[in-house]
Amino acid sequence: MVYPVPKSLDELAVFLDARVAGNGDVLIARLRGIEDAGPGDLTFVSNAKYRKKLEKTGASAILVSPGIQAAGKNLLIVEDPYIAFGKALTLFYPEDQVPAQQSQQSFVDKTAVVSKGAVIYPGVYVGPNAKIDSGAVLYPGVYIGPDAAVGEQSVLYPGVKVYRRCLVGKRVILHAGVVVGADGFGFAKPGRGNIKIPQVGIVQIDDDVEVGANTTIDRATLGRTWIQRGVKIDNLVQIAHNCVIGEYSVIVAQVGISGSTTLGKGVMIGGQAGLVGHIEIGDHVMVGAQSGIHKDIAPNQIVMGSPQRPHRDFLRIEACVSRLPEMRQTLAALEKKVADMENIIERKRKNRKVDPS
Repeated sequence: MVYPVPKSLDELAVFLDARVAGNGDVLIARLRGIEDAGPGDLTFVSNAKYRKKLEKTGASAILVSPGIQAAGKNLLIVEDPYIAFGKALTLFYPEDQVPAQQSQQSFVDKTAVVSKGAVIYPGVYVGPNAKIDSGAVLYPGVYIGPDAAVGEQSVLYPGVKVYRRCLVGKRVILHAGVVVGADGFGFAKPGRGNIKIPQVGIVQIDDDVEVGANTTIDRATLGRTWIQRGVKIDNLVQIAHNCVIGEYSVIVAQVGISGSTTLGKGVMIGGQAGLVGHIEIGDHVMVGAQSGIHKDIAPNQIVMGSPQRPHRDFLRIEACVSRLPEMRQTLAALEKKVADMENIIERKRKNRKVDPS
């Protein structure tokens, strides 16, 4: 393993556009979490609950936001410590640069157009009329179907499948096992005839998208399933035919999105949420984990629950749910009191009827 060359805090400050509070000559050789960090390590604090660990950490320096102080600690002060930590990771642990090559153990159709600047590992299949641009990296077991395209500097990890005519943009990362362009789940007379409707559309993935391992994105029945610029999708997500995922949206693991559903820009969907088909989710909506979304959501809303409710309503309902056993006992006691009072009233009424006076 090649270890990174240590950098001084002053050098890091220039790279990260940071301000040094402390000894700018201290050397940083590694990056670690705040609990594990020791001498020679840089760590960060971006969450308020970790501030109490500032005094105890053994790190040589800490990335913090403005206004944070820690006596006797070397600080790098930045606007966003988490983003700065990410930039520092790229400096200390850069991705391996693989020289352009095309393995003789790959299969590339004679009609395919593969840039000399691409990296094609053994076991890759590139079909007829496919196009692979410069800087793209195709790891072993990648399948590129007929007329499909992979843009510049995109990375397709082992086992990725890109079906016919599907389009992958620039700087896209598809992790192992991703399937782009399998048939959408389209059947007439479901449960009776299950007559397959041909899926003749495509998947289009725009630039700077990242898709997690074993996620599946189905091709459109007609037209396209469209993953727009900057979208980040976690592992084990299912996106059905003709969906549109708006720019910079974030979809967490095990989410399922049914066909022809449209997400606006910057939508965030928590893990294991499920969305029915043919609905529209507005810009910057946040959907809580395990929610069941059954209708349109206007922009800038936070929803949660199954069926979906505004977040505040969901919290109020959940607060009541935890008290249901106690409330049930109270209700039973009140019912008994009411019944007792009714019995007393009934006896008094009967006594008045038989009163000889």
